[in-house]
Amino acid sequence: MEILQKISDSLLTLKEKKPLVHHITNYVTVNDCANITLAIGASPVMADDIGEVAEMVSFASALVLNIGTLNSRNIESMMAVGKKAREKGIAIVFDPVGVGATALRTATAKRIIQEVGPSVIRGNMSEIKIIAGLDAGIKGVDSVADEAGGETVARQLSQKLGCVIAITGKQDIIAAGERVCRIDNGHAILSQVTGTGCMATSLIACYCGATGDCFTGAAAGVMTMGIAGEIAQQSLQAGEGVGTFRMRLFDAVWAMTPELITKGGRISNA
Repeated sequence: MEILQKISDSLLTLKEKKPLVHHITNYVTVNDCANITLAIGASPVMADDIGEVAEMVSFASALVLNIGTLNSRNIESMMAVGKKAREKGIAIVFDPVGVGATALRTATAKRIIQEVGPSVIRGNMSEIKIIAGLDAGIKGVDSVADEAGGETVARQLSQKLGCVIAITGKQDIIAAGERVCRIDNGHAILSQVTGTGCMATSLIACYCGATGDCFTGAAAGVMTMGIAGEIAQQSLQAGEGVGTFRMRLFDAVWAMTPELITKGGRISNA
């Protein structure tokens, strides 16, 4: 399948170019996001002070904005760095963690979308439905929304906002206008480790920064996390649990190859 070959090729491009990915992300997962970026072959920087973010992002190939642990200081840093990245044509991947849980999160997400204009928005079903203005269930930062109709939501929101929409869940959905695909990789244990969604966002940014193709980059990041999750879960022995899984997830991303993607990737046009 053409898209699977593009994803496979994009991994080679990423490892060759080693893009610098600037993150303003949440302090719960910042170390994991930095390490997953290194594991796939890119270079992370996690600067978040408003005094340097615009200068720092000027050297980057992609930017991650994640609202998992909001405060007034990092909100203004996100706005400043996002506008500079937009001005310089740098790919911006937005992770609206927990949007809808509080008024601050919802207002900040709307502001980033309106004033920054992300290239990719990656979220769970609840987060994406809330951004689309639909009723959705959310518990803290976790999704409890019905996944029915996800393709339509993703397609319509992508067209409305002019960006790629990536919905991650039991089955992942990637949309860019009328172009929509589904990815069937992954394992339920991924949801039992804090930060796998944030790490998937980082992987998306790595691919987007390397290739400049945000539809393929979003699919590649999500698929890489899914395949790595499968490999890590399959390696578990009796008595091993989420701690061992987390460690082996990083190993699986580090060891990812184009061959593993073409052999293990499960993707279909919607």
